[in-house]
Amino acid sequence: MFSIAYRMLGNVMDAEDIVQEVFLAWNANKPEQVQNIKSYLCKMVTNRCIDHIRSASKRREAYVGPWLPSPLLTDDPGEPDGPASIYLHKESLSTAYLLLLQQLSWIERAVFVLREVLQYDYDEIAEIVDKSSANCRQIFHRAKGAISGISSSSETGPPKSESLKRRIELFVHALTTGNSGQLVNILKADARLQSDGGGKVTAAIRPILGAERVSAFLFGIVGKATPDSSYRMVSVNGEPGIVTYAGKKPNSVMTFRIQDEEIADIYIVINPDKLLHLPDLSS
Repeated sequence: MFSIAYRMLGNVMDAEDIVQEVFLAWNANKPEQVQNIKSYLCKMVTNRCIDHIRSASKRREAYVGPWLPSPLLTDDPGEPDGPASIYLHKESLSTAYLLLLQQLSWIERAVFVLREVLQYDYDEIAEIVDKSSANCRQIFHRAKGAISGISSSSETGPPKSESLKRRIELFVHALTTGNSGQLVNILKADARLQSDGGGKVTAAIRPILGAERVSAFLFGIVGKATPDSSYRMVSVNGEPGIVTYAGKKPNSVMTFRIQDEEIADIYIVINPDKLLHLPDLSS
């Protein structure tokens, strides 16, 4: 249920809230005859996600600066046969891929996730989204084609974790030693950095483009770090990433996309509302 909600919304806390609401509603008023409890609960989750997407559309339009998915720490693999784990083996949970999902309409997103995550047949999906089975099949193939076209053109398929980890280690070394030349060499010439502050904290309103400008921006951030600042390399959305801390509190989360063995995209979430679910260093 969380697997569906998180991929549809791109927000950990909203997904958790919806799953909790569904369980509370289920426990308060269980229908007498439900042949497939899992399908029934997933339908409830999907419908609530659709309502949330519709109500949040205007807020998203008024969002200050780039919008990025809230980070999901995945150091704990959870249940090996759970829907999140199944999806993790099939497609990346990376920030880049979640951003592709967000480009789909709510109906495309719902059909795509239900088909890809839980392998529902089209008759089950049709019942959930109130469309015909044939229509759902068309929607799924259209959505998959759209994502495949975007992802293949930008090579956003899941990179090898070890390769990405090595690049991030070099990235951190360059920043901590002040080696701007090394940092520029790690980045693609047309590298892009997006920072999501949501208007709550200072962040770049527009993407930073180009290796030189990205490097200068990052060193500017490092120069403003306080003495109690620290970082930790963790698994974020199924891939290596970085959590930075101010004291013991999470201050930002950085995720990356590599292309041709270079860092092509850097995503920085610093919106404090999107970091509330992250554990402190003392946890």
